[in-house]
Amino acid sequence: MKEECKKRMHINKITEKIKELYLYLPAWLIVLAAVLCIAVGILIGNGINKSDDSVKPEETITLDRDAGSTTKPKIDKTQWNLILVNQWNLIPEDYEAKVTYLDNGHAIDERAYSDLMDMLDDCRDEGLEPVICSSYRSMEKQKELFSNKIDEYISYGYSEQEAEEKAGQLVAVPGTSEHQLGLALDIVDISNQTLDESQENTDVQKWLMNNSWRYGFILRYPTDKSKITGISYEPWHYRYVGKKAAKEIYDAQICLEEYLNS
Repeated sequence: MKEECKKRMHINKITEKIKELYLYLPAWLIVLAAVLCIAVGILIGNGINKSDDSVKPEETITLDRDAGSTTKPKIDKTQWNLILVNQWNLIPEDYEAKVTYLDNGHAIDERAYSDLMDMLDDCRDEGLEPVICSSYRSMEKQKELFSNKIDEYISYGYSEQEAEEKAGQLVAVPGTSEHQLGLALDIVDISNQTLDESQENTDVQKWLMNNSWRYGFILRYPTDKSKITGISYEPWHYRYVGKKAAKEIYDAQICLEEYLNS
């Protein structure tokens, strides 16, 4: 009996201890949970601060040129559609034009062919009649055109040096013509095929000036950019630069030289 009583007393003591433990257990859990939350919050906060303060070397940042950012990504001037050719930048010696011929015998770089066809088709859908009067030229053809223009000015009484300078303002010196790239076209209205400033008043030119950028083309020699391009205003000369560049150039109302130096 004594042994049994001792066992019962021992069990009762254990039971009382368990009851006491249950009474205090919720408070300990709350304290422990609070400590854990604080610790986790500190660790997460440190992680966020570190990720905000630095960019991993392997990460790249893409900037949108249309987003109004003051920092613009560099333009890859080596792209085939952005090659700059003017009196200060000769055609690369190893350049070889890869052209596709049109039904009328004219030719353009094969990579711009599809966009050109879309532009001309859409222009015609508006009831207009654009006519390509000049496109890709070989070095020999460019030399012939330049020489003819020099002779024309000489016939007007200019000296040979003066005639050459004048000719260079209207016809690119061989090796400096975009036509030799296969990326330039002279397009006129069927109702006026004269290459002078009267072109800007034709319906075809009005449409092209407002829409050519949608197809990757720009008016290469605007009226107010002659000092930069080195070529007088030509409201018929269009250059393929690709849709992205054409839109940016059109929106900013700049010429190719300005775009490549921006």
